[in-house]
Amino acid sequence: MNIAILSRGPQLYSTQSLFRAGLLRGHSMQIIDHTRCVLGMENGKFEVYHGDLPLSSLDAVIPRIGTSVTQEGISLISHLELMNVFTSTRSQGLWQARDKLRALQRLQGYGIEIPNTFYPSEGAPLGPLVERLGGMPIVIKMIESTHGIGVMLAETMQSAQSTLDAFHRLNTRVVLQEFIREVSGTDIRALVVNGKPVAAMKRIAQEGEFRSNLHRGGRAIPVKLTEKERSVVIKAARIMGLDVAGVDLLRSNRGPLVMEVNASPGLEGIETTTGVDVAGRIIQFIERKVMAKTRVKV
Repeated sequence: MNIAILSRGPQLYSTQSLFRAGLLRGHSMQIIDHTRCVLGMENGKFEVYHGDLPLSSLDAVIPRIGTSVTQEGISLISHLELMNVFTSTRSQGLWQARDKLRALQRLQGYGIEIPNTFYPSEGAPLGPLVERLGGMPIVIKMIESTHGIGVMLAETMQSAQSTLDAFHRLNTRVVLQEFIREVSGTDIRALVVNGKPVAAMKRIAQEGEFRSNLHRGGRAIPVKLTEKERSVVIKAARIMGLDVAGVDLLRSNRGPLVMEVNASPGLEGIETTTGVDVAGRIIQFIERKVMAKTRVKV
């Protein structure tokens, strides 16, 4: 098959892991900077050009879309879908997952437990919201963030109000969430491919830090999901419309709480921690989907 990885970082671990996995399975692989693609609609047909090269000959693409270019990525994936090119991340799934408020609304609407959350309007009294969240500290989280950037723990009412006011002045949307004390700076990241959890790790924050992201200095160990957790991460990925997803959850006293569903999960931490060839699983998933689509055409 002819497969392209849509990535602005050809040197990144995830991009290289997927590239090698595709080559090992005998596919023609290329890495394309999706921000340099031109979308064409001419003579009743859709086309995407990367330089002078049309991409209509591709069998599949693997989007690795950064948060800063989400809208451009959604537009490109939508175009490729209209060209009948298989994409491992669909445009609708990316759109739903990237806005944390929209994602949380959708998850809770379909019965997934999440941390108690408020989306405060500018000028809304903070005190009653904090009380409903169980008191201080509370988590303040940008609606569009990644790697733990834009996620803060406010330990006093004054710091929470100052942080909230600053975000509102910058026209930056945030949510307020309860702080789950019993997790002690840990969370679970599970990788789901084609409706199945293929690897999971427990992330542990460094001392003095509540965010467990590996990019924030955390460490990770392999972990086995409980049956309840498996059910939750499978359902969460399905609800978000994602065939490849990183589902982050907390092991709270009231059961697993989903924090986030990542549409473009990094592979370095999960592969090096668990030893699972997640990239290879993604390539195998693409193979099955493209072959099934080809059989339907015939």
